[in-house]
Formats: sequence, C-alpha cells, structure tokens
Amino acid sequence: MLRDIARIGLSIFSAPDPSTGLGEGLSRRDLNGSRKVAFDYLARIERLKAMMSTHGLDALLLSVGADLPYFTGYEAMASERLTVFVITNGSDPVLFVPELEAPRVADGHFEVRAWSELDDPVAMAASLLSADDVVAVGDHMWSAFLMRFAKTLPHVEWRPGSEVTRELRMRKDPEEIEALRQAAHAVDRVMARIPSELRFAGRREREVAHDLAALTLDEGHDVAEFGIVGAGPNGASPHHEPGDRVITDGDVVVCDFGGRLQGYFSDSTRTFVVGEPDSLITEVHSAVLDANRAGRAAVAPGVPCQEIDRAAREVIEDAGYGELFIHRTGHGIGLEVHEHPYLVKGNEMPLEVGMTFSVEPGVYLPGRFGVRIEDIVACTERGDETLNQASRELVIVS
Repeated sequence: MLRDIARIGLSIFSAPDPSTGLGEGLSRRDLNGSRKVAFDYLARIERLKAMMSTHGLDALLLSVGADLPYFTGYEAMASERLTVFVITNGSDPVLFVPELEAPRVADGHFEVRAWSELDDPVAMAASLLSADDVVAVGDHMWSAFLMRFAKTLPHVEWRPGSEVTRELRMRKDPEEIEALRQAAHAVDRVMARIPSELRFAGRREREVAHDLAALTLDEGHDVAEFGIVGAGPNGASPHHEPGDRVITDGDVVVCDFGGRLQGYFSDSTRTFVVGEPDSLITEVHSAVLDANRAGRAAVAPGVPCQEIDRAAREVIEDAGYGELFIHRTGHGIGLEVHEHPYLVKGNEMPLEVGMTFSVEPGVYLPGRFGVRIEDIVACTERGDETLNQASRELVIVS
C-alpha cells in the first residue's frame, strides 16, 4: 500500500531532532543506507567573499530562499520574524535568527545571534554595515524587511544578491552533482514502478498525483514538492494543476513530478497512454523523443545555452510541430527546481563543466493532448551526463 503523503516539516538542512538520537544533518536516505553527501560551506563563503570583492560589494544580506542554505546549511522559515545572514568583507559572517528558532541551527562555521521578541533585528544586522556601503540583498528577502533596511541605512547602495550568488550556485561541485544524481535515480525508481503499481483509467488526475507523491517519498525523497498529471486535453497545458478530470481509455497522460533529497531537486517528466496509442500519438511522441536526444547530445563545455534549445527545437520543427513547442528547452536545477542557467533562445552564456539543467522538449495540441520528456543533465568535460535513466518510450498503462 502507498503511504499517505506527509511533507517533512523541517529541511534536512535544519538541526537534528534530539528525540531521534541521530547525528547532525541526518536524512531519511541515511536510514535507508544511501551515502550522505557533505558540503563544504566554509569554502563556499570564502569563494563568495572573493566574488563580492570582484563586484565591488561591501556586504551581502541573505534571508529566506535557497541562497541561505547554500552558504550555511540552514534553511530559514519564511515568516514575519526576520532571519538574515550578514556577510562582510571585513569580518566574520553572522546569522541573526529569532530566538525561538535558534535551536534549529546546528553548530557551524559562523556566529549565531538570537534575537528576542523585544529586539529589533534590522537594527542589529544594520549595525554591522557602514552608512555608505554597497550592499547586495538576497532575491527572496521580503520587501517589508528590505524597506526597513533602506530606511535605517538611507545612503547605502542596494544591489540584487543574485548578481554574485548565481555565479557560484549554477556551477555545481562534485558533491552537489552527486546529490542531484541520487535524487534523479530515486525518481527513476518511481518511474519504473508506475506501470505495475498505479492504475490510471477511471481515476481522477489528483488521485494519481497523490500516489506519485507517495511513491516519491517511498523512494527516499525528503519532500514530494510538486506533481503535474495532465490527462487528455489537460496535457496540452504544460503547468496543468491536477484536478478532478477522470482519466479514460485512450488518454495521453503527462506526468511531471519531483521533490527534494538532501536539499537538491529531482524533476522528471514522462508521457503515458491508457490503452493502445493511435498513429498521431506515436508520431508526436517520437518527435519529442528525438528532440530530447538531440538536446542532450548537443551538451558540451563552451556550447551556448541557446544552442541546446536550438538543437531540440529544430527536430520538432522538422516534424511539423514547431509552433506547438511553446516553452524553453530547459532550466537550471539545484537547491531550486528552477534556477540559472536557462536553455532558451537569446541566452548566449556558454555551458561550463558542473552546470546542471533539464532538457524537456514538448509538443502541446490544444484540445487533444500533450507530450513532454524531461531529463536532468550535467555538463561534463566529455559532454553530457544524463542523470535520469528511466525509459523514455511511450508507456502503455491501464
């Protein structure tokens, strides 16, 4: 029986649960015997400081969002209580955190200052800055907090934090790629179980999505983060929200789902059909499969991001479905499911070793069905390493 979906309340970045007696940062995959991936946060902070100097920044403020756990291993709760990590070139970094959340922060390589309900955390953090500093702010800091910082420090020059953080985050180190590889392999195992364990016909999309999330947790993910199940005409909407449509015989069903394992995302899409497919379905699926292969084959260091999009898109255009491929070919992936780099026309950034991204061409016939095939790929010195290995063939389900 599939287990009920249960989102794990605290990220694996958080401090350990004392009731378990388990060590710092232990995840469920450790309990299942898989290798725990360790990250060198101190080295990341040192690289960040060097990048800040290059960009003329005096300080960086990080609050909620993926940048904070990337540099600290701690994921803050998004709330009206400010959590902010202050990194300056002239002193050691400091994490300001609400007193009631301080127990979640594991001992690390930075100072932690807990603030009480009667303290002013903006003033506390601002005291580490100078009046005329150039300060970058994490893209996900709430505007309410940024406005208070701006009022407290009216002469500071403010810049987007992603100008420096994305330069580091989109170039994955081997440990990050291993985390992404484990996440991809886990979702591959889910794909392999679908034909024999999930019934599609006669069930609502949301019921199938529920089962996919349960399988995702069962295969080791800490969180089943998202799930698209688009049946029949709903599959022609790439970001369809699973609803109450009952899946029937002959439906093409697009299943796009993933989650987080050790903080890093999986994201995979395969297309299924209930019963025997007709010639149009097989023709469209064949074109998308060829486009997926072409996109992955084009990956190599130095190749502009837009060329991956071009390689996949040309296949679909040659098949006569170019106007029905309505989105970019891929997005970066890591601590966020969508991050830099983006594989899209106009992005001339050359691929580098360590960049990771999706290759996910699709064709969407309004009122009929959609087809998408998505894999996560790492750019290596030899070209592409496709992290997902689940079958890409059109799978018949009942």
